[in-house]
Amino acid sequence: MHESPAEDMFDSHQVVNQPAARGDLDLWAGDPALRTHVQAAGADPESLAVYGARLGSEALRAAGRAANRHPPELLLFDAGGRRRDEVMFHPAYHELMRVGIGAGYAALPWEGAPGGHATHAAMVYLTSQVEPGVCCPMTMTYAAVPALKADKALFSEWVPKLTARTYDPSTKPLARKPAATLGMAMTEKQGGSDIRANATTATPEGDHYRLLGHKWFCSAPMSDGFLTLAQAHGGLTCFLVPRWLEGARNPIRIQRLKDKLGNRANASAEIEYHGALAYRLGEEGAGLRTILEMVHHTRLDTAMAPAGLMRAALDSAHHWACHRSAFQKQLIDQPLMRAVLADLALDWEGTLALGLCVARAFDGRTAQDRAFARLGVALAKFLGNKLCPGVVYEAMEAMGGMGYVEDTPLPLLYREAPLNSIWEGSGNVICLDILRTLRKEPLAGEALSAELAQVAGQDRRFDAAMTAHMQTFPKLPDEAQARWYAESLATLLTASVLMRHAPDAVAGAYIATRLSDPRGRVAGAVGTLDTAPILARLGDGVR
Repeated sequence: MHESPAEDMFDSHQVVNQPAARGDLDLWAGDPALRTHVQAAGADPESLAVYGARLGSEALRAAGRAANRHPPELLLFDAGGRRRDEVMFHPAYHELMRVGIGAGYAALPWEGAPGGHATHAAMVYLTSQVEPGVCCPMTMTYAAVPALKADKALFSEWVPKLTARTYDPSTKPLARKPAATLGMAMTEKQGGSDIRANATTATPEGDHYRLLGHKWFCSAPMSDGFLTLAQAHGGLTCFLVPRWLEGARNPIRIQRLKDKLGNRANASAEIEYHGALAYRLGEEGAGLRTILEMVHHTRLDTAMAPAGLMRAALDSAHHWACHRSAFQKQLIDQPLMRAVLADLALDWEGTLALGLCVARAFDGRTAQDRAFARLGVALAKFLGNKLCPGVVYEAMEAMGGMGYVEDTPLPLLYREAPLNSIWEGSGNVICLDILRTLRKEPLAGEALSAELAQVAGQDRRFDAAMTAHMQTFPKLPDEAQARWYAESLATLLTASVLMRHAPDAVAGAYIATRLSDPRGRVAGAVGTLDTAPILARLGDGVR
């Protein structure tokens, strides 16, 4: 982007021992771990190569920073006092949306090509490294498609627009747009995750309904429509609420935008329905079952995003360590720094590997694939998101004071790190869902056992850890032990995936430091590690 280098010689001093500006990066070519696990998952490397190179360009990385620094603004009224209820975004946000949707982020899984969900999952991972806020509207657009199967007419009307590789942010009704996005509005003030407590009402009116009530958290309020829940005569029901009507605005009143810790480029709002027109999706009383089809797919993305955040943080820390010296040694050559970065890299690659393994199950067509996808995505979401904040923080600390400055990506990544554990089912909700799935779907447990059995006998340390897990949990645990159980199971599953697809040195180090050998509680508090093959997985993204 910069045609001439920045000046580094001043009257007072010369700038030395500072890494040069990185220029264009290639997020695909510079990530050997991603390429390994994409191949194992059956994703499309050609699409990802193009997307990774595009996202890593200096121009798009600058757009990501601009979208984050210039958050959306709420425009409730025009100059004359007429209601607008619109959200205005910085041009950089629209550019990132245009690139993501154009690459097939929301469309690929539904276009019929092999490995569509795995390719989509890898796109989530890549996008999260540049500007994670734009993932939200694209993820929900992707995830709405299976939920819309509950109504043939709505499916035929909406899905071609949701899967068009075109971005159109204009405020027009669906019929006059070449493409559309779809959001979600479920939770209310009195219930939160307990959506059965929702109080919004739906009154039938001909072929549609009218909604009256509120939603405490509406994601991406400038979407062309929302999936929402309301109480109809037959019970809690799912509805599709169009944002724009022909010749009028659907009475969806934005109350305010959420002032969030992170995810700043993306708007989240509190809204009210004042007789908003809505179309029923599925049968009355079946709202939870209907919308969970969408939630199931958004969970895949919340399992993949932390791997992208960790990758971006470690890439920055690794680059800093490779180009910065202290006490007459390059940081990357100092044994303790290598131990810390290698330990962190194991969490990152484990999260990436497990997420793409689960994504492959989303592409599967058998009942066992579907059962494993439901259980596996919950395990991946839980463990990856619990690890993410610590990895990002330690990467920040590895850079010293520079990591705490907004000139680097680390503050953005740190603010984002807790998000995906909270959205689409917080940690406790996910753990209880894991137990519920294993109780109600025996096939899910069988599918998980089959995954773990693939590596039985290959490493005595893994086998011993499996035995210890089964001795600790001879049956499903009580609710109070659900986190311990989920962490143990997810760690074993991650190790099994690494044993199948990662280099032996990486899988062996993961088993040693996570399953078999004594270690401390903080990053780098491990025994002797062969750090070279682990750090080599971080690659070098410079083009």
